[in-house]
Amino acid sequence: MPIKTQHDLPAREILENENIFVMDESRAIHQDVRPLQICILNLMPIKQDTELQLLRALSNTPLQVDVTFMKMNSHVSLNTSATHINKFYDTFDRLKDNKYDGMIITGAPVEQISFEEVDYWEELCEIMEWTKSHVTSTLHICWGAQAGLYYHYGLDKEMLPEKLFGVFAHKVANRKIPLVRGFDDYFMAPHSRHTKVSAESIHNCKELTVLAESETAGVFLCMAGEGKHIFVMGHPEYDRVTLHNEYIRDLEKGLPIHVPVNYYPDDDHTKRPNLQWRAHSNGLFTNWLNYYVYQVTPYEL
Repeated sequence: MPIKTQHDLPAREILENENIFVMDESRAIHQDVRPLQICILNLMPIKQDTELQLLRALSNTPLQVDVTFMKMNSHVSLNTSATHINKFYDTFDRLKDNKYDGMIITGAPVEQISFEEVDYWEELCEIMEWTKSHVTSTLHICWGAQAGLYYHYGLDKEMLPEKLFGVFAHKVANRKIPLVRGFDDYFMAPHSRHTKVSAESIHNCKELTVLAESETAGVFLCMAGEGKHIFVMGHPEYDRVTLHNEYIRDLEKGLPIHVPVNYYPDDDHTKRPNLQWRAHSNGLFTNWLNYYVYQVTPYEL
């Protein structure tokens, strides 16, 4: 599939080396199709890692996908160079007059403070309100999902006794809903978070439909409004070594952290981690693009 990016985005070379079809602007304009316009609000600290993970996840479709990266105007990223952000990202103020077929709101390392204490919370609320009229379907991931559930439905997060960290099994519900089409009865997915939105509160919210749940990790996937808003509590976009890098980072900082569950062979962090979630991750993003973006978006945005 073709992912359209700026020709000098660093993730482009990595994707091409993985035999993922990436095109630049000059080639895209010669294709007689309307590409899907996808906006990614990247709130993760190391922007380049998340860019690569999400572009990889969006690559398994025959549709042409034109990606725009959005940054917060009210927050300065300390873990990604200003040169990279200024070159490849636009602010909400510059993009808010556009309409998009789909949008992704990522996780963020701010889950241990209240939503209102996050320095860009007011701006994020404005963006989430804007998605109601300017985006066909919005996919919220991890903290982005918790923020969306809080803003749209008033469901607050709760602190966990310890970090939920590892790869967990989830059972599919409501199999006839296209978002989980092609999924096995059980599938694995990574989690890395200190908070949760209780399964009970999600099940009790009449606007939400639960599509996958774990006995250990809680609700993984739910949606509202025929797919207008989709909430993913874990990190299906993570690559093989993301949890490993987080584990080593926390160890070096002296933070309380346990070996990620169901991740290393024999729980030995010196061994190569098992990749157990890629197929269902690809299915999730492909189903989202096909059934909730492409099939329902108007040709003229």
